[in-house]
Amino acid sequence: MRGKFMKQEIQGTGTKKTSLTKNPVFHVSGIKGNLSSAASPFPYLVPAFVPVSFPASEYLFFSPGLLQLDLNIYREPMIKSLIKEQSEDLYRLIKKVHFDGKYYRVKSVRSGGWEHCLELAVRVQFLGKLQGLTFEPKKTVSRKDKKITYRSLILVNPHELWDEELVERLWNLQERIEFLIAKVLFHECIHVLILLGKTLPSGFGQTDIFLEFREMLEFANSGKLYPESSGVKYRLRNLATFSPEFPESSGEKPDRVSELYEFLIHEKYSIKKTDQAFGLSWSNRKISRNYARMAAVKIGSCPNSDKKDWEKEVLRLHRALKELYDRIDEQHRSDRNLG
Repeated sequence: MRGKFMKQEIQGTGTKKTSLTKNPVFHVSGIKGNLSSAASPFPYLVPAFVPVSFPASEYLFFSPGLLQLDLNIYREPMIKSLIKEQSEDLYRLIKKVHFDGKYYRVKSVRSGGWEHCLELAVRVQFLGKLQGLTFEPKKTVSRKDKKITYRSLILVNPHELWDEELVERLWNLQERIEFLIAKVLFHECIHVLILLGKTLPSGFGQTDIFLEFREMLEFANSGKLYPESSGVKYRLRNLATFSPEFPESSGEKPDRVSELYEFLIHEKYSIKKTDQAFGLSWSNRKISRNYARMAAVKIGSCPNSDKKDWEKEVLRLHRALKELYDRIDEQHRSDRNLG
C-alpha cells in the first residue's frame, strides 16, 4: 500500500510524554537530541524508560490509510500460538499479557532476600514506518517490601501489511495482520529477554535466547573476528569525532563505542532469530545499511558543515558492518554443518 506519509512529531521520551491513546499523535521534533539509551545512545546500560530500537525520524511518518484501518480483527490466541510454535521462552514471556497497553506481571524471582519482578505491556498500533519499539525496563525499588520491579513496554506496528512478499504468502487480511504482529512481537520480545538476562540476578534470566546472544557476542569480540570487529569499531570512533558531544579528550568514547558495538550485535542476533522463525528475511546488506545509520544517529548530532564527510563515514561503517555480519553467518553455517 502506497501513499503520502505525513510527518508527525513525538513529544518526549518517557511514559508520561508518549501518548498511548487509541488515536495517538506522535511527535518527532527534537527526538534525536532527547532520547537516550538505544535510542540515544545505549539501551543496555541505562535503566531508563526509553526505546531499545531507536528509529531515524524518517521512520516516524504516517500513512493516513493505515491509521484508518481497524486492527481489532486480530486474535490474541492465534498470535501467541504462532510465537509458541517458534519459542517456548518467548511464549512464556507474553502468555499472560493482553495486547491492551496494560502491565501484567510475567516473571517473579527471589534472590538475596529481595523479590525481582518483571511487568510487561504490549500495545498494537500504527507508528509510521517503524515495525516496533521496545522500551527498556523502568526500575522501581521498594525497600519497605524488599521488591525491585522492572516495567517494560512493547509497541507493535504492523505497517507492512501490503508488503508484496507477505501479500503473496497470506491473502487473508486477518491472517496477515496476525502473522505480522506475531513476527514483530517475536523480535521485540527477544530484546526483552536479552535485557532480562543482563538485569536479573545471575542465573535467573539465562534463557536459551540470552545464552545464544551471549555466545554470538563473545564470538564477535573474539580474535577470530578481530579484523572485522576492529574495522567496525574504528568507523564508530571516527563517527564520534563528528559529534560535539564527544570531544577528543572525552573519556567516554571507548565505552560508547563498545556499547554501540554490542547494540549492533544485539540487532543482528534478533533479526536473524526472527528470520529463522518467520521467514521474510533481511540480507546483511540491508541490516548493515539500516543499523549503520542508526548507530551513527545514536552517537550524536553532526554539524551541517561536516554532513558530507559524515555520510561518507556512515557508508564506510555500512561496508565494515556487512563484512562483520557475513563472517558471523559463515561461522554459524560452519557450526551447523559440524553439528
